[in-house]
Amino acid sequence: MGKIAVHEFITLDGVIESPAWTADYDFDPKMGEAISRFMDEALLLGRRTFEMFAQAWPNRTAEEDPGAPFMNESPKYVVSSTLESPEWNNSHVLGPYDAGTIRDLKDRIDGFIYVSGSAMLVRQMLRDGLVDELHLFVYPLTLGSGERLFAEGDAGVKLTPSETEAYDSGVVHLGYRPAP
Repeated sequence: MGKIAVHEFITLDGVIESPAWTADYDFDPKMGEAISRFMDEALLLGRRTFEMFAQAWPNRTAEEDPGAPFMNESPKYVVSSTLESPEWNNSHVLGPYDAGTIRDLKDRIDGFIYVSGSAMLVRQMLRDGLVDELHLFVYPLTLGSGERLFAEGDAGVKLTPSETEAYDSGVVHLGYRPAP
């Protein structure tokens, strides 16, 4: 049975929208090592993140980014009620969000199913208890506005810390698992 591992770049005030602000911080190789642990079997993305990734990744090589082979060659599953025929290699549309469909995907895949970005999808999966690991890479800044991972009015989610790591750039990796 597969595990869903979510990775998010997030500010101190919880903003994850358009993480261009990460460019002001050095990307520590240890961050890459942490993220690559979940880049295992498949990707699961919401439509908006999928479309951004489908524009950015197909032309990247392993020399430019060690994650390129995983991103381009692995099976990609997209949760969307509007996307019909994705052109990015090895991509499959699951249809609109359905917890049962995600559970079925977890049953079919051994290893990690990697999720990045995809805030709406992640919020739904957290509510439905489908996320096995949540990895937040917290950047030491606040933006004051923008889409947040945990939106106001969302039902609460209990998590248990599983790991922490601080980087020279000031970014902190906080890993969580569902609370028992």
